[in-house]
Amino acid sequence: MKKVAVLGLILSLAIFGAQADAANVGDTVSNVTVRDASDNPAQIPDLGVKVMTIFYSDADAADVADPVTDALKAKKFPEAVYRGQGIANLKDSKAPNFIIRRVIKGKEQKYNTKILTDPNYSLKNAWGLANCNDASAVIVVGKDRKIKYINYYRKSSPANAAEAAKVVGVVESLIAGK
Repeated sequence: MKKVAVLGLILSLAIFGAQADAANVGDTVSNVTVRDASDNPAQIPDLGVKVMTIFYSDADAADVADPVTDALKAKKFPEAVYRGQGIANLKDSKAPNFIIRRVIKGKEQKYNTKILTDPNYSLKNAWGLANCNDASAVIVVGKDRKIKYINYYRKSSPANAAEAAKVVGVVESLIAGK
């Protein structure tokens, strides 16, 4: 019985510790080498130069943040001051990386955009992101490289209109310099 209690305490401390280390609003982030759709090394463009929304998504849950994506696109923020960046979390996906990369290349051509990939948790580990398996993390980063907003959306709790409006509001205030 004592062994079970001790094991429970250890697990509780481990879980609490992992949550305490998770990325939070106000944390400063660094640029990280990830990969492009062709599996070449790449850095996150415009980090520290523009207000950015990073969509770090497991391919199995890539659509759960669509209301946020759609709301941001509808605002048509000027490219000179704002950038949205998708980064596919390949490590947690059930699909093979080569298939995901093929899909990404198709989306890049269709939407005239660049989507990056993270095959080995480089970004997750460097920024201290929480569990991103079956999730899409939406992270707004200011020009000062500080996290201004972060939330994790899952199939069981996808983004909604209220969350999308909150993200748009954060981006608008950062662009306005507030």
